[in-house]
Amino acid sequence: MDALVTVAVIIAMVALGVLLLHRLNAQDDQRIAAFRYSAALPVRGGRRRKRRRPADSAAGHHDGNRE
Repeated sequence: MDALVTVAVIIAMVALGVLLLHRLNAQDDQRIAAFRYSAALPVRGGRRRKRRRPADSAAGHHDGNRE
């Protein structure tokens, strides 16, 4: 009889743990769904990409001959 009560208590505790984990996961899923991952980032003013200047033919070219 004691073994039956022990098994019933263990099964009840496992079921309670499963229910608790299920509720916590559902709450976390709602929090993730509410967060907007695809929101555009704010644009910072004053920063521009530097453009590369084309290399001059005399300054940028090096064929290995030093004179």
